[in-house]
Amino acid sequence: MRLPLPGSLRLRFLLAITLWVVLGVGAIWFSAVGIFRTHVERSYHEELEVHVRELGRLTALAPDGRIVLTRPLSDPRYEEPLSGFYWQVTADGRAPLKSGSMTRGSLDEHIAHSPEILHTLDNGPTGPAITYGFTRTGPRGEDIHFVIATDQRELDRLVNSFTRDLTLWLVGLGALLLATGLAIIGFGLHPLDRLSRAIGRLRQGEAVELEGRYPVEIAPLAADLNAYIRQNSDMIARARVQAGNLAHSLRTPLAIITDEAERLAERPDSAAAGQVLLDQAGAMEQQIEYQLARARSSAGQPASGRTTRLPDVALPILKAMERLHPGKHFRLAVGGCSGTALPVDPVDYAELLSILLDNAGKWASGEVVLAFTCAADGAITATISDDGPGIPAPELARVFDLGVRLDPAVPGSGLGLAIARDLAATLGLRLDLANRAQGLVAEVRFTP
Repeated sequence: MRLPLPGSLRLRFLLAITLWVVLGVGAIWFSAVGIFRTHVERSYHEELEVHVRELGRLTALAPDGRIVLTRPLSDPRYEEPLSGFYWQVTADGRAPLKSGSMTRGSLDEHIAHSPEILHTLDNGPTGPAITYGFTRTGPRGEDIHFVIATDQRELDRLVNSFTRDLTLWLVGLGALLLATGLAIIGFGLHPLDRLSRAIGRLRQGEAVELEGRYPVEIAPLAADLNAYIRQNSDMIARARVQAGNLAHSLRTPLAIITDEAERLAERPDSAAAGQVLLDQAGAMEQQIEYQLARARSSAGQPASGRTTRLPDVALPILKAMERLHPGKHFRLAVGGCSGTALPVDPVDYAELLSILLDNAGKWASGEVVLAFTCAADGAITATISDDGPGIPAPELARVFDLGVRLDPAVPGSGLGLAIARDLAATLGLRLDLANRAQGLVAEVRFTP
């Protein structure tokens, strides 16, 4: 069973159930102990009242004036020494008569000062005792005091024993209720777990929409998410097509403008104006090429639902680069990233690697190395290094600008690194360039 995490619904439900169980079990404990104590006290009081009446009936005066008992009380505990159950009969001018259990001490006869049975908590031979007593007039008009008592500890022992057993039972019941509550929470939130796993499959590229059936409370959410995913995908696809169509539709008018500008530039009286038109046409052509390159890729698509497998994505690119740059060796270093899934769009990531590898191939003297490294915190880094001349430090800051070419003699449009920068930003990656002892290093880093 999944453990509740801080801030999770499971933890909220568990805290609520725990509070409910604690309050419920606590209320049962207090009420049960109170009811049991009241019942035991009432039972003891009724029993003592019966016994003190029995003591009065069984007491007689012998011919010699002694106080005697016609027979023992019905409860044998009054005969067991220091059992906690005692009785005593006293009269003026006569020796007191005590129960066999009272081997020491005595009971206060002043408790029995009325024909009506009275009770109080008094000190007995073995501690605080519940004491009952009443008086009766003897044949000579003297007061005979009948007192009977039971140790308070006997009542407390029964209550404590009951409390201990009740506490153990209620603790077990509370644990069972909490376990049941956890099971209910798990069962109730299982559809949300399935929804979370479905979203995870979507993010990992294992599904194109949320799969499965859900309860009526969650089904509308899943349906709305699927509708949003489809709508977003369709909108992006249409936008890419429209961007490509627009760029293509501008090519023909731009070609005509460029042709006319070249003619003007050849005429002495309009050479300056023609050159201006040629420069502007070149800038427009760069923008069109840039937008076409972006439209050909899947840039702009959300990362969820698409993953890139390393190093599989790089293998066909390296083969293509070796054909594109004959005489240059492209080497792959996988490290510990074999089989790693990078949660970015594979088309965009392949396009990004292609641009950086192509740029490295143009400037390398003989070798380009693509290395993947995977850190313990989930960070994944692709490093493209070459053994070329590198980039002068003052130029590093502007190589990502659109149309920048450090050496016009080297083939290129000046768009590659600008596109690479935008692709990296779209994918949530960090792209950095740096010089080393020999050559340039391009680092593309993914941080979870």
